[in-house]
Amino acid sequence: MAKWTAKHEAPEPLEGPVVATVTGGTILWFALFLVQLPFYGWFADRGQLWWVWTCAAGGFLGLIGIWYVRGREAALKRHAAEQAKQAEQAEQNPGPEA
Repeated sequence: MAKWTAKHEAPEPLEGPVVATVTGGTILWFALFLVQLPFYGWFADRGQLWWVWTCAAGGFLGLIGIWYVRGREAALKRHAAEQAKQAEQAEQNPGPEA
């Protein structure tokens, strides 16, 4: 069996408002949890409590996601600032020309 090889390069990852997206999703999970709480007995009677707890778990995992993407975004900004600083220093102090 031959090994599969890609025929083209992978596209660059899409960047967008990641923190806002994860925050919005987390708010949505918590809102769904709160909306379902008054119907807890209804879900329990039908053996569907997992609906309620899935929304709670989604909200709490979203909090971890917010922490993660905020750290990622800060690291990307630090890296871009370092790259800009190095490029500026390279312009000001050109090395020996060969």
